[in-house]
Amino acid sequence: MSSSPDTTLVKDQDQQPETSDSASVEAGLDALETYQAQRTPIGQVLRQKVLPPILGIALVLALWQLAYSLHLTSSYKLPSPADVFVAFQDLWYQGTLFSIIWTSVWRGLSGFALSVVIGTPLGLLVAQVKPVRAAVGPVLAGLQSLPSVAWVPAAVIWLGINDSAMYAVILLGAVPSIANGLISGIDQVPPLYLRAGKTLGATGLRGARHILLPAALPGYLAGLKQGWAFSWRSLMAAELIASSPDLGLGLGRYLENQREFNDMSGVLLGIVLILVVGVAIDLLFFSPIERRVLRSRGLLVNTR
Repeated sequence: MSSSPDTTLVKDQDQQPETSDSASVEAGLDALETYQAQRTPIGQVLRQKVLPPILGIALVLALWQLAYSLHLTSSYKLPSPADVFVAFQDLWYQGTLFSIIWTSVWRGLSGFALSVVIGTPLGLLVAQVKPVRAAVGPVLAGLQSLPSVAWVPAAVIWLGINDSAMYAVILLGAVPSIANGLISGIDQVPPLYLRAGKTLGATGLRGARHILLPAALPGYLAGLKQGWAFSWRSLMAAELIASSPDLGLGLGRYLENQREFNDMSGVLLGIVLILVVGVAIDLLFFSPIERRVLRSRGLLVNTR
């Protein structure tokens, strides 16, 4: 039985919006894929990523030199950038620059790695077990707010002036930040993900590995970055206070030695080196991981 022209026209009108919507969606997806495939020209990357920090550093140096030239304070308290560079050259020619930096970097990275090993399962346990969270959660929050330098005298008394005390201070400063970051990330995981994981049989450790950790990765990564910052600051505080030939000469100890020698150029050089190392670790390690995570979630399509 043939349909009437009016009926055919109605069917065509009903199908046309669906076809149009489907075509729009496909066109949008094609455009998105094409847009993501584009790469930012190297010149634009240099202008947006490299030039601004260079200009910022140049501005700081210019203001520093201006303050020195105007004699806003005595040169004993504020040496010129050139004086600090001379102190840098002295360390370079003495052959001790990289040894000083590596002593602190190795302690900081190894202590941070140990903090990750401890803080990650601790964060999972606190986030997943309510009685543990009620008991341990406030303690972790309190430890995170406690200045790391407060642990140095206790660590020295407990463990002596040695590497063990240094690592203890790093752990007490970094573990709470890493655990709290993971807890915060897990709290923001949509319940639908967890139910879907249970339906697929991803429970227990398997669920934590394949569901919880990937879904909580942004919060966990933020906790890791903060944990590294706490590790580095804790180590510098410990090296400033604790002094022993067995510890070697790290950046914190170098800074304190220059203070004892009343060498302000060396003090400023120590501050600059501590800052440079902290920023370098973030740029070389954490920033690439963060960009990769954001890009994989479609949140950083403009960055290459």
